[in-house]
Order: sequence, then C-alpha cells, then structure tokens
Amino acid sequence: MDKQQEFVLRTIEERDIRFVRLWFTDVLGQLKSVAVAPAELEGAFAEGLGFDGSAIEGFTRVYESDMLAQPDPATFQILPWRGEHHGTARLFCDISMPDGSPSFADPRHVLKRSLTKAAEQGFTFYTHPEVEFYLFRDRPEAGAPPEPIDSSGYFDHTPHGDEHDFRRAAILMLEAMGISVEFSHHEGGPGQQEIDLRYADALSMADNIMTFRQVVRQVALMNGISASFMPKPFTEHPGSGMHTHLSLFEGDRNAFYEAGAEFELSATGRSFIAGLLRHAPEITAVTNPWVNSYKRLWGGDEAPAYIFWGHNNRSELVRVPMYKPGNERSARVEYRALDAGANPYLAFAVLLRAGLKGIEEGYELPAEAEDDVWSLTNEERRALGIDPLPQSLAEAITAMERSELVAEALGEHVFEFVLRNKRAEWSLYSRQVTSFERDRMLPVI
Repeated sequence: MDKQQEFVLRTIEERDIRFVRLWFTDVLGQLKSVAVAPAELEGAFAEGLGFDGSAIEGFTRVYESDMLAQPDPATFQILPWRGEHHGTARLFCDISMPDGSPSFADPRHVLKRSLTKAAEQGFTFYTHPEVEFYLFRDRPEAGAPPEPIDSSGYFDHTPHGDEHDFRRAAILMLEAMGISVEFSHHEGGPGQQEIDLRYADALSMADNIMTFRQVVRQVALMNGISASFMPKPFTEHPGSGMHTHLSLFEGDRNAFYEAGAEFELSATGRSFIAGLLRHAPEITAVTNPWVNSYKRLWGGDEAPAYIFWGHNNRSELVRVPMYKPGNERSARVEYRALDAGANPYLAFAVLLRAGLKGIEEGYELPAEAEDDVWSLTNEERRALGIDPLPQSLAEAITAMERSELVAEALGEHVFEFVLRNKRAEWSLYSRQVTSFERDRMLPVI
C-alpha cells in the first residue's frame, strides 16, 4: 500500500467518514457512482471493485460484462454537501478488465493514453476552462419553456440577486474540495452564469469538470432551482460553451512562449494551433456531441462557426489571448467551440491529439483573420480560406467517420460506440415533427 492510500484510509477513520462513493464516467460523459463502506476501500485499492460493465453506456457487451473499478487515491475528497457528521467522501476510478489491463471503454484511460503520447514528446498538457450554464427557477418540464432565475446580462451586478448567492455557495463548495476558481460572473443570457476554473493538468481538470457539474447541480437543488449545461436552451439567447485555454509545458518552460515573436507565440504554439484548425471538423462530434450543439455554434452570439484564428476577434475558433504580455507562464491558446456539457476526457484527448499532430507534421499556421467573419459572404470566406465547422451533427459524424486521428485518439471501441450513438441520435431527431413545422405549414398547406 502506498502513502497516498494510507493517507486516504487514515483520513476516513479520523473524520468519521461512513460512506465512500466511487465515481467514474461513461462514454457519453455521464457521471456514475457506487457507494462502498469504508472497510471495503482497502480491498478496492488492492483488487478493484467488481461491477457489471454491460449495464454502463458504451462499456462492454453482455458476454464480457465483468469489470473492475480501481479507485485513484489522489482524487480523494470529502463531499461538503453531505455534512460533517458521518460524512461522505469520493474518489474517481480507473476502469480495468478482470486481468488488470485498462478498459479501452474508460474515458479516463482514453485521455491518459493521449497524455502519455504528449509526455513521450516531453510535454505536459494543461487546461483552463470557462464553464457556462443556465439557472432556472424550477426543474424544466417536458413541453414547457424553462424560466431563468433573472433577466440580467453580461457582467451585470444586481443587488440581492439570487445568482450572487448561488455563485458564492458553489465556489465555496468547489474550493472546499480543492478545486480552485479563478473568477465568476453573470453571462449574456438571462439566468446564465460563468465560473472559470484555475488551470491544472488535463487529467485533474477533467476530473474537476465532472465534480464541478455535480457541485453546480447540487447547490442549485439546495436552493430550490435547477441548473443546465445544455448547449442552447433558448433560441433568442446565447448558448452555453466551455471556452478552454490550452498550453504545453516542457518541464517548467511554457512551450507556447517565445519572447519577441508575434503575439509572443512560439513555433510550437503556432503548429499546435494549425493542428487544431486542420482537424477541427473531424473532432467536432466529440467536442460538440448533440444535435442541439449546432444550434449554439450556428446561432450567432459570437459562437465559433468558422475555422480561423486571431487574437482580438471574438468569433474565432482559436484565439491567442493577450492578457499578460511578457508573462511566460500565461502564454496559451483558447479553443472556443467546446460545449459546456461535453465529455471532458474525450474532448481533451482529441484536442491534444490534433495539436500534437500539428507539431509532429510541422503544420504551417495560416494568416490571422482580422475581419468580422460572420459579416463576410460565403465567397469572401472561401477566398480567405476560411471553412465552416460542421453545421449539424450529421455533418460532424461524416467528418469523424473519415478521421484516422480521432480513431487513434479514442481507440476503436470508443470510436465505434460514439459513432453508433450519434447516428442513432441524429436519426431519432430527424424523424421528429416540430411545432415550428406545424405552425408554418398547417395554415398554408
């Protein structure tokens, strides 16, 4: 037993923890949980906890259902909303097969494989997400539009506003779990919030994002409201994205920084961006995995619908922030297409692979787009070499099907499952008759 495992077991005893929740994530990004008694945790550390993987979306087939959840002691945290007396703790798990080999269906393992590939090239991958979400007065009911908790806008400060208390409670809970928050504010839509997590290595951050969603939903529940990370809940208001800042470090040196270069961006950083741009269409089914995602991307409101980069154009797909010139550690690039509810393990894996491909192959970065790309005609955009992102989940699926990069990043099992699942979602969506169609057509046809 290593020191971290000993620390966990000692803390559980000292803090009178009565329940330990083992968390993991299915292929679609849904959090799964099983509770064990503290006395069982030592055995779980040594041998894993057996469960039926065929019951988990995207894991295994019925005839090969036995799987093991291996708790990661480095992820141990006490759940603050469960109270101090007879408390509850959680650990994230890696999923393995009975012979101890990693499960290729485990999203955490998918990300670890990409991080290993980066490490072989001397890189550590860091991310910093800006997570947007909506707060509603009640739990949305089928067929009824949700009611936002306020009518405020971007950066609005409303005295005694419910959103202030909500963000305060959520941030205090996150920090109690060791998750650092950089800042928070009201976003552009009514009831829309943003909380930015301080940068961390990509695996820790993916775990943090899954925890973040649980905390936000829990705090909302405790306040008699509901929270949603749906990409585009309203036609007339902005969608919820997760603009994510990315950086590669070589030891303590930021590989994206070069003093005196344009935007202080190194050749490595430029090739990384070029990789993101070239492979953006084929990774979009992973970063934007629902039919509703494309109503966010193509619904205006500065959403990144076109494939280009810049530093002061808020509609670009990749932005080079210029907040802190001369600060080597702050050099980074921002990928703006990610949905707030995407599976962070898979999304980070494909983003990293796309960027690394650009570095490996020495991709040339195209010229920065300085125009308002949304205001250009299709002909003008084509003349500038600016292509669109997929305009629907169907287009994203088609691009992903042809992608060797995504197949390699996800592994055969996850790659095929995601494609099957997304094809089924598109087929089901396409068959729906909407109120839009009835309202427009019944009176005239």
